Amino acid sequence: MTAVHVLRREQRLPGPPDEVFAFFGDARNLEAITPPLLRFRMLTPEPIVMAAGTRLRYRLRVRGVPVSWLTEIREWDPPHRFVDEQLSGPYALWRHVHTFADDGAGGTLMVDEVRYALPLGVVGELAHRLVVRGDLRRIFDYRAVRVPQLLARRGGARRGSG
Repeated sequence: MTAVHVLRREQRLPGPPDEVFAFFGDARNLEAITPPLLRFRMLTPEPIVMAAGTRLRYRLRVRGVPVSWLTEIREWDPPHRFVDEQLSGPYALWRHVHTFADDGAGGTLMVDEVRYALPLGVVGELAHRLVVRGDLRRIFDYRAVRVPQLLARRGGARRGSG
C-alpha cells in the first residue's frame, strides 16, 4: 500500500488576500517562485485563464532528470482558495490546496497543504525518506523567501505608479 504524506506550510504575506491570491492565480509566477536548480518551464501557451478545469503543462528537472508534469485546477474560489491536482507526473498522488485568509493586520495568512504519494511501493518510500521529503521542504523554503520579495516589488511598483 502506498503511504500518503502531507506537507503543510503557513506564511503571513504582505497585502490583502485578493492581491496575494491574484499573484498565485497568475500561472506565469510559478517559474519565479520555483528554485532555479529545477529549471521550471511552463509549456501551456498564454494566455492562461485560471479557473476550475484549467490544465497546466510544464517541465522541470529533478536532480538532473527531466520531468513532465500536467496539473488541473480542481477548485477555484478567489480570493480564498484553489486546488491543483497532478494528472500526470512523478507522483502517484499530488493534491495541493492553497488557502488565503485576512490575517487581521492588513496582510494574508497563506496555507499550503500538499497531500502526495510516491509510486513504486517500498522503493518509493525509501526515496521519500532519503530524498523527496527533503527536496520538497527545500522547495517550499525557497518559496517562503521568494514570495514576500516578489509581492513587495509588486506593491512598491503599484504605490509608485499611483
